[in-house]
Amino acid sequence: MVINMSTLKIKKLNEKAVIPARATSGSAGMDLYAVLDEPITLKQGETALIPTGIAIALESANEAAFIFPRSGLSIKHGIGLLNSVGVIDSDYRGEIKVGVINQIDKEYTIEPNERIAQMVIMPVSLPEIVEVEELDETDRGAGGFGSTNRF
Repeated sequence: MVINMSTLKIKKLNEKAVIPARATSGSAGMDLYAVLDEPITLKQGETALIPTGIAIALESANEAAFIFPRSGLSIKHGIGLLNSVGVIDSDYRGEIKVGVINQIDKEYTIEPNERIAQMVIMPVSLPEIVEVEELDETDRGAGGFGSTNRF
């Protein structure tokens, strides 16, 4: 099986920035690091925008970078992402920043150079958009939340 490898260009915008890397050869995500001059402590419900000190360039409009929470921070400390998953478009060249929220009732301190999130590069489908008068029928139809009796 041949894997098509693309190139991800990364520019350090801050001398303290750490180039993202995978923790293991099987890791899907590359760790993103907090570029902070001093620790930031978040109480329950508090948010912060954490700079990473890097910018990226993706090879194609058929790719995007997706920012996901780190499972250890989420499960052990309640630190999640404000928008669940961040999307870095292929034409964005600014600094990647990570919006975080403390979701539990215990304070958490984000330290400088802490691994704060993970970035995964994934393909993006760019379909032709066609407006239609009708959509095809399915068994489910317009049944929404709970319509399959699994709620």
